[in-house]
Amino acid sequence: ESFGLAVGYSDRDAKTPMRPTDLMLAGSTGKTFAAVTALQLVKEGKIGLDDRVEKYLGAESWYSRLPNAKDITVRQLMNHTSGLVRYEFKDQFTKDLTANPEEVWKPAELLAYLLDEKPPFAAGKGWDYSDTNYIVLGMIIEKVTGKRFYDEAKKRVIKPLKLTNTIPQDGLRLKGVIQGYAGANNPFGGKDEMISNGKFAINPQFEWTGGGWATTSEDLARWAKMMYEGKAFDQTLLPQMLDGVAAPMLGRETKYGLGVIIRKTSAGTSYGHSGFFPGYMTDMMYFPEQRIAVAVQVNTSVGQNVGKPLGRVLVETVELILKQTVR
Repeated sequence: ESFGLAVGYSDRDAKTPMRPTDLMLAGSTGKTFAAVTALQLVKEGKIGLDDRVEKYLGAESWYSRLPNAKDITVRQLMNHTSGLVRYEFKDQFTKDLTANPEEVWKPAELLAYLLDEKPPFAAGKGWDYSDTNYIVLGMIIEKVTGKRFYDEAKKRVIKPLKLTNTIPQDGLRLKGVIQGYAGANNPFGGKDEMISNGKFAINPQFEWTGGGWATTSEDLARWAKMMYEGKAFDQTLLPQMLDGVAAPMLGRETKYGLGVIIRKTSAGTSYGHSGFFPGYMTDMMYFPEQRIAVAVQVNTSVGQNVGKPLGRVLVETVELILKQTVR
């Protein structure tokens, strides 16, 4: 059983009421779709978690210039222990993105921003959250399947699990996606409003396997429940997915598994993922003890506009549900 509710406006100026079926960009929460697609390929023997990335992409002309190129494994990409830093907050990338807002980015063009860089740590010897890891993972998925990532994810995940309100973030015009408000400090420059005349101010296509999906909170809650109950990929791989490494950047007792944030909360342990894209914030959590999944999306990326962290909103929601159930 699932239900969705909405408050506020999908368009501030027109005072259009928000609906539960309104789509928003899910930011990094979309990494879960790349992770599950990869885990399905692990089960099929097409990808090995402890294989070196070089095995799949070593023939690419740029590969040897990637930091830690010789040592990175697929598992290290998935749990952010590779030492590959974020391309998306490189000054040159944000300048180029702002100067060419309609650019269609190829994955290798994104990686070009960190070639020949000194890594912050040796592969497997530290933790640093980075979209770059998932861009490389997406390239591996395409290499071993010979298909576009979005086609593969739709075939393996979106369609079989009937996530009917989840669409690829693959262009400037995304049907059903509502206005997002990025505030004055939009990290990629530009205006507060992310959409003008149905078109995004910057091409959100660049996010790709680092996020790359527009969806609803209800689809995300259903997705979390199916994923963390082992219905989205082979259940025998679930312990590997949930085997987390310390992720101090995300919280004192927080761990990161294979595309999953593992949090200790006042309502118990949760599995899930948060997401940010200018104009939008998302969080999704599954509580295994209660078998409850919850998700929330807001069409602002200005934290103080929300009042409290989205993760806290979800924890309080679950505590409220449990209180009602006890009664």
